[in-house]
Amino acid sequence: MFKSSISRPWTCSKCIQRQSNVARRFATSTSRYYEPRPVLIDNAAPGAQHDDRTLRQIFDSPNVWKDFSHSSKYGHNSETSGLFKNRYLTEPRGFEEFANTTLRKAQRMVEEVLSASSVDEYRQVARKLDRLSDLLCRVIDLSDFVRATHPDAKIQAAATRAYAMMFEYMNVLNTTQGLDTQLNIAMNTPEVVSGWSEEELAVAEILKRDFSKSAIDLPRSQRERFVTLSQEISEVGQDFVDYMAPEKEYLTFQSSKLQGMDPMLARKYTQWGQVNIPTLGYPSIAALRSVQDEEVRKEIFMASRTSSRASLERLQTLLRKRAELAKLAKFDSYAHLALGDKMAKSPESVNQFLQALSKDNRPVVKMEMAELLKAKMANPNAMTPVLQPWDKEYYQARVLSMARSKSRNPDFLSAYFSLGTVMQGLSRLFTRLYGVRFVPRETTPGETWNPDVRRLDVVSETDGHVAVLYCDLFARPGKSPNPAHFTLRCSREITDQELEEAAALHNPLFATPEESASDGMATSKTSGILKQLPTIALICNFATGSNGKQPSLLNFLEVSTLFHEMGHAIHSILGRTSLQNVAGTRCATDFAELPSVLMEHFAADPSVLALFARHYETDQPLPYEMVAERLALDKKFEGSDNENQILLSMVDQAYHSTLPLSASFDSTQIYHSLQHEHGVLPADPPGTCWQGFFGHLFGYGSSYYSYLFDRVLAKRIWEVVFEKGQGSKSIDREAGERMKESVLKWGGSRDPWKCLAEVLQDGRVENGDEKAMGIVGSWGVRDHSDGLP
Repeated sequence: MFKSSISRPWTCSKCIQRQSNVARRFATSTSRYYEPRPVLIDNAAPGAQHDDRTLRQIFDSPNVWKDFSHSSKYGHNSETSGLFKNRYLTEPRGFEEFANTTLRKAQRMVEEVLSASSVDEYRQVARKLDRLSDLLCRVIDLSDFVRATHPDAKIQAAATRAYAMMFEYMNVLNTTQGLDTQLNIAMNTPEVVSGWSEEELAVAEILKRDFSKSAIDLPRSQRERFVTLSQEISEVGQDFVDYMAPEKEYLTFQSSKLQGMDPMLARKYTQWGQVNIPTLGYPSIAALRSVQDEEVRKEIFMASRTSSRASLERLQTLLRKRAELAKLAKFDSYAHLALGDKMAKSPESVNQFLQALSKDNRPVVKMEMAELLKAKMANPNAMTPVLQPWDKEYYQARVLSMARSKSRNPDFLSAYFSLGTVMQGLSRLFTRLYGVRFVPRETTPGETWNPDVRRLDVVSETDGHVAVLYCDLFARPGKSPNPAHFTLRCSREITDQELEEAAALHNPLFATPEESASDGMATSKTSGILKQLPTIALICNFATGSNGKQPSLLNFLEVSTLFHEMGHAIHSILGRTSLQNVAGTRCATDFAELPSVLMEHFAADPSVLALFARHYETDQPLPYEMVAERLALDKKFEGSDNENQILLSMVDQAYHSTLPLSASFDSTQIYHSLQHEHGVLPADPPGTCWQGFFGHLFGYGSSYYSYLFDRVLAKRIWEVVFEKGQGSKSIDREAGERMKESVLKWGGSRDPWKCLAEVLQDGRVENGDEKAMGIVGSWGVRDHSDGLP
């Protein structure tokens, strides 16, 4: 029932792939930092032009940031304000006080819910359970982030203890039958439900489903078995991810056999004329893309697609235990258990979507395979006139290499994308679409976990201060390379009762009841309603400029990644609901990536790029044809990539069906069967078992389709609402308001199918049934202007 809002940060596998595959590049110039002429915002509010200029400067110039930040204004002995201005967190031991104080509040809230007996008291049950969830998340989410991010080991340890304390209490609540009983009474009393808001109804439904998933209605012995199975699944699943390995760790070749491979890379693994290539990781990928000898590529391919027996056994154990758990909880399968609160609702709907998507994508893959076969037939050293599984990477690399040789150096693009200009551009885009902008704010001592972290306040034209955004965007030793969006605290209304309770406590840490009710963190009051503001951390790993003479310059994939993560942020910013269980990105998993994927379309739009993309030295605008050339290369084999994701999503569904309950369950046979039945690409040959490397099966069990699903939805919204950016529709306020009012502002408080039907003005999908899933699948992920059927 009660769960952390950031137990997994909002970061998709494609983001991680981008970061790991893209090497940092800079423009070749080493001249001094150029301070560009500002491009002013039209119809800006007073002070907005100054904020716009400052925003670029604090990300592009270390000296400007040093002058702007607290370091130049406060001495080393200045009193700390606490992490994120949380007044408890001024020193490590404050985490214990924060957790204990919050725990006492939570216990009082549980007592109030359990003692409810009148209609008026039951009317408060949904809101009080939401507040209880918020109290847990205040500690768990923030502590989880700090223990993984803060450089101070003492603070890490303190945050870990606070996290463990509240997580243990959360697990106790999840097995407290009285809370479920009281919620049922409230939901089954018409006089209660009639007085609930749409948000309260949504929260009650969410909590009820979560209780059901926890098997809280089972007899005690079965409930204990459920808890045991859940723990075993957690352990074996983590082992599956942590210890996945190939059957063969290394392959050995004579160096003469690796002709075509980068000699510098090969030399790293060469000893006495023999090359020992690890079967997993970049060396084997590079070899598959470059080694001319087809037999060598075959051997590398087979080894890189064959996981160890131990990995397969862990996977099959994980899947069997999940199937048993679902059966114990009286669900048809684990997929049925997991998908009940998703847009898809059932595995049947997911498969309907995937089959429609596969049908739409098939002509593109056939065209791509024909091009690869043509490239192979042009190779006099080709052994067979058939495209083999180990040929795909090699001939894709050759085709792309020929295409790149005809275009300009893509690295040249980065000169137009300093980090400051991109942040400036995002603020300008959000101003035009949604009426919100980024305002740089000086940080106070102890507010951030690293001096490089910039704080931005998000300011609305109509509602004033609406969110706090902490941007940790620069690389440093020991920092995770993966981009991510974290909601440290969700939006939520603070009631008068909470203020009265805070005033009665007389806590000396806080000057006002408002500060006490929010632990000192950001709040705002609009139309007489006090709300805690969404507090967001955005993590990226961009290299800093060389020797401080030039700003951090981003390549185009990094620009797209930053836009993607800002898509999550704008969902958190605009989804300012009154209840935290449905705030911002706390929506259905297969709806959460929609705003972020949509932002990738904006990152490639000429009208959007014209808002900010200028050369960091000359201030000349970006010639859009350079971006168009890059996009064409990126999409060259998009159909093949899509097919792979479709097949993996199908595998995920099959593995979480009832099949694992059978004594004859064979994960390899299922994987190969789906490849042959639905794939156009050359299927993996017998003897391979790649599924032992499919780590997402643990974290995304039965919901791996979500990213593909949201790609389709985002493409449809881009085409219908923003008209593919034609006529500058990509920066049109009317289109932005339509997206905000129909989708973003609701967070998870409204049925996402209703949001989708409204924003697209397409009633066919409003019911969200299998037919709707099939319609969405028929929209496809490709641009149908390609002329293919």
